[in-house]
Amino acid sequence: MPLYPLKFKPRFVAKMWGGRKIETVLDKSLPAGSIGESWELYDFPPGVVDESPDWISAEVAEGRLAGKTLHELVQEFGRDLCGDVPLVGPHGQFPILIKFLDAHQDLSVQVHPDAAYAKSHPSAHLKNEAWFIVQADPGSRLLKGLKPGVTRQSFAKSIADGSVERAINSIPVKAGDCFYLPSGTVHALGAGILAAEVQTPSDTTYRIFDFNRIDPSTGKPRTLHVEQAMQCIDFSAPAPPKRSSGPELVKCDHFTIRKIAAKKGREVIIPSGEPKVLMFITGRGRLLAAGQESTFTIGDTILLPAGLVETVAAADSDALWLEVRIGQ
Repeated sequence: MPLYPLKFKPRFVAKMWGGRKIETVLDKSLPAGSIGESWELYDFPPGVVDESPDWISAEVAEGRLAGKTLHELVQEFGRDLCGDVPLVGPHGQFPILIKFLDAHQDLSVQVHPDAAYAKSHPSAHLKNEAWFIVQADPGSRLLKGLKPGVTRQSFAKSIADGSVERAINSIPVKAGDCFYLPSGTVHALGAGILAAEVQTPSDTTYRIFDFNRIDPSTGKPRTLHVEQAMQCIDFSAPAPPKRSSGPELVKCDHFTIRKIAAKKGREVIIPSGEPKVLMFITGRGRLLAAGQESTFTIGDTILLPAGLVETVAAADSDALWLEVRIGQ
């Protein structure tokens, strides 16, 4: 059974900081409430997400494989799906996590663990990530990286006295900006931003500061993880570049992100031999692969299996998408 470009059903996650832009900007039909995340492509073994006893894995939305999960495809198709990209952990987890994030309010100031910390703490998982800004309200900003001269001691003091935000670089953003956030980087996505997120498959986040908010679901402040965070922050790292530019937005050990723009009527040939993920930011059109035609539109995320010879993206309107390669 030959594979084809795969769309998956998104997993919508309610967050106290979420909003409705995933519906109003990306045209996805949302459940009621404040929706902060749309998990587009995901594959987690039992016990990692919400302490589920089962795999939490994206479900194919259409075509003859509709209803099958990403993890079932990994097991069934092997190299035809994943090529030479190594899977994660003893369970054979698909090695990338793709989301859209809607920050109606500021996210917490946080940090993620690096490989060394994850190796010595079995419940933690490496998390490197990148944000592509899909839409941003006027005046929006994000926090990224400690300011020059901030030390472990001075940062600990800022946590204690509530001045954390003054220790972190505040960066104004606009649509089209892209930011790489390696593990160990203190950061926070700011209010008014809709972002596409590419990351290693981890849900480990250590909150440092939450702007003194009260969680309406509990009536209490959210739990902070200051001790774990202080072990994970890379205080020796130089201030990271403010934003990426050019067609290649991010290149790291775990993924590469390229930006591709196509005018109406243009066809873009996407060679295969490796799995690729396409995140469609604007426009609409058709994908031609394996003798079949399917459509894409704003907000779609599509996995191109490694076994496809090539895929042709035909733009029926001006279109912009991110092409994510997995691994080095």
